[in-house]
Amino acid sequence: MRDLIAELKSLRLYGITDAWADLTAQGETTVQGSRWLLEHLLQAEDSDRHERSIAYQLHAAKFPVHRDLAGFDFEQSKVDRELIKDLATLSFTEAAHNVVFIGGTGTGKSQVSIAIRG
Repeated sequence: MRDLIAELKSLRLYGITDAWADLTAQGETTVQGSRWLLEHLLQAEDSDRHERSIAYQLHAAKFPVHRDLAGFDFEQSKVDRELIKDLATLSFTEAAHNVVFIGGTGTGKSQVSIAIRG
């Protein structure tokens, strides 16, 4: 059986901890109907906090937005599709060559470079 008081304290839900202790002191019949609900809510809160923590850490790390070549619209940009697919293999790094993307604003240089690095 789960130790609900310990879980509530670990989530720093002290008001609910005190209220739950008062309910359990009144007797088992009062608490049994609410126990499953409290367990479910604790699990949901723990999951939500974990997800928000990961999202915060990813945001704080300032990782760039995930991009891949599958989402790149080659029709909207004057980019050689075969050349980009060849660059995506990263074979140019074995020969220690550099790649420079040149083009105007909005032509997809950043998206392609992030997708290739990906």
